[in-house]
Amino acid sequence: MKKIITVIGARPQFIKAAVVSRAVKKQGLLQEVIVHTGQHFDHNMSDVFFREMEIPAPQYNLGINTMNHGAMTGRMMESLEAVMNKEKPHMVLVYGDTNSTLAGALTAVKLNIPVAHVEAGLRSFNNSMPEEINRILTDRISSLLFCPTSNAEKNLENEGFRNFDCEIHRPGDVMYDAALYYSVFSSENSGILKKLRLNEPPFILCTIHRQENTSDIQKLRSIVNALNDLSKKWKVILPLHPGTRKLLKENKIEPDFNNIEPVGYFDMLELLKKCAVVITDSGGLQKEAYFFNKFCVTIREETEWTELVAAGANLLAGSDPERIVQACTENIGRKLETKGDFFGKGNAGELIAENILKNLSINPKIS
Repeated sequence: MKKIITVIGARPQFIKAAVVSRAVKKQGLLQEVIVHTGQHFDHNMSDVFFREMEIPAPQYNLGINTMNHGAMTGRMMESLEAVMNKEKPHMVLVYGDTNSTLAGALTAVKLNIPVAHVEAGLRSFNNSMPEEINRILTDRISSLLFCPTSNAEKNLENEGFRNFDCEIHRPGDVMYDAALYYSVFSSENSGILKKLRLNEPPFILCTIHRQENTSDIQKLRSIVNALNDLSKKWKVILPLHPGTRKLLKENKIEPDFNNIEPVGYFDMLELLKKCAVVITDSGGLQKEAYFFNKFCVTIREETEWTELVAAGANLLAGSDPERIVQACTENIGRKLETKGDFFGKGNAGELIAENILKNLSINPKIS
């Protein structure tokens, strides 16, 4: 039986990988070894997380985190090389744009192991973002490129990827698969709405975590000021990373709204279902807002998900308080009138698994 190694380093990647792992397991024709680099420590990733979400636990946890980008990527490559030499996989599968993604891809190609990249072709066209560099380099050295949208596929074509030794596929977005699958269970497994007394909408759901916002104190202050203004009229719920909370305290930035501890995926799905609008700098949450027909105000100057901006479902407000408040005020409670088929049909995981099998010369079982 042929073997693949899946390299992941953060909770969103576990959720994405669960979609493909479920499809791979259903086929029963591949052995999968999951490696967690440890890049993001997440207290929500307990045994309950893996059990409730039916996510396979990683066979390896490298425990590599809290370093600068160069040191982290290098240490990951050193450890991943040892794992790959031991396991001898026929392919390495990576997701998204983290340091773990790049480390997994670089290590594999240096060992002459083909790489499959899920979420290929995304571009913000902002090279100051570490994620942009990670995704560009990973795409260039991958053999199988799985694009979530037509725009992502066009980005690769514009960069000449049709002339490279690789295959480009557009199966759709695995996060759409995940949202459809897990939203069935979230209401039964989450008590967040009752805990926060959010049964009476409207409320605003917000997240802040991008380095471009958290490392620039003026931007961070401006965003919090906007949220403080909005909280005078509506409830604002902000699951806050401990690092960001520390920055706020150190710089005497005082939120006047409900900033809570980070929440699990089921809790986030329930908050998305019930909120009136989303404010975020997260790429994933921009999409998930759309999956649940919620308007999104993105607190960045650019986004990888340009389809949503073009469709009028997402507005780029940057860190300007006036733009944020105006965009939110004008769109709070708005239901998206049309929903384009940007992210596939909810079967991306199955299509990815089938293409991996075919690439490894294994005949997939067609369900």
